[in-house]
Amino acid sequence: MASHTSRTVIYSALAGNAAIAVTKFAAAAFTGSAAMMSEAVHSVVDTGNQLLLLFGLRQAAKPPNAKHPFGYGLQLYFYTFVVAVLIFGVGAMVSIFHGIEKIQHPEVISHVWVNYVVLGLGVLFEGAVWIVALKEFNKERGRRPWLTAVRQSKDPTVFTVLFEDTAALLGLATALIGVFLSDTLKMPVIDGVASVIVGLILAVTAAFLAMESQSLLTGEAASHDTRLGINRIARADPGVISLNQALTMHFGPNDVFVALSLDFDDKLTSKDVEATVTRLEQAIKAAHPDVTRLFIEAQSFAADRRGRALLEAKRREREKEAP
Repeated sequence: MASHTSRTVIYSALAGNAAIAVTKFAAAAFTGSAAMMSEAVHSVVDTGNQLLLLFGLRQAAKPPNAKHPFGYGLQLYFYTFVVAVLIFGVGAMVSIFHGIEKIQHPEVISHVWVNYVVLGLGVLFEGAVWIVALKEFNKERGRRPWLTAVRQSKDPTVFTVLFEDTAALLGLATALIGVFLSDTLKMPVIDGVASVIVGLILAVTAAFLAMESQSLLTGEAASHDTRLGINRIARADPGVISLNQALTMHFGPNDVFVALSLDFDDKLTSKDVEATVTRLEQAIKAAHPDVTRLFIEAQSFAADRRGRALLEAKRREREKEAP
């Protein structure tokens, strides 16, 4: 489940986007600006996205049951992917199509000062939310580069809001420039061009978020440091001869599944093996609190290698049979 700070960021974005969406629609209807209409659609999409993220957090918090024995944590990643689809399918496409229509049939913007006021308020609202999201993201990022931090993050809520609001600020800047040039140069076609550019900004944002969320949704391993720590603990135990395999997967931001294949000392009795397993589980979960499920398989090194070779042979056979 995502942290409380994630919810704070989402609630901040929800309030800001809902407030500015109303004013943008009113301004677009009053002035006839295509860029302003694109920005209004953008804010509505963002507002819906925050609601989806909150719903995803609620679904992810549901306890495991017989149908979903590993819980519902992956639902958060699913709804993050849906957010990316909506940004592209609704926000980007509507903005681009509306802009093309205005380029083909340009109309002079009336009462241009209204657009300046509303877009200025939009910058204030979106900027405030962006600062909140940036602060929370930087807490998680530490000293890592931005792109590295996003790729390694297992909590998509914060960086989704951050990228949404970054796109929103870029869109507002584009709309402001488009309205200004349209009015100053008496070329209303520029307003339509600005709308298309806003759509392209949304499309790029959606593509990036989709790639990151699909990676989480299809099963990302725990962080490099976590994997090294688990391996170190397993190998250091006196009852373990060798670590055959260590598989990890995130079922949520703070929900890591671990499966270990270990070669135990043949001199150990069954009670000794049980004690070793208990000791390993306690040590790993103490060192890595995000590990919620740990399964340990007792298998010799040779048997593990034979099993891997068999799986690899079957994989190659399936590849040959594939059209």
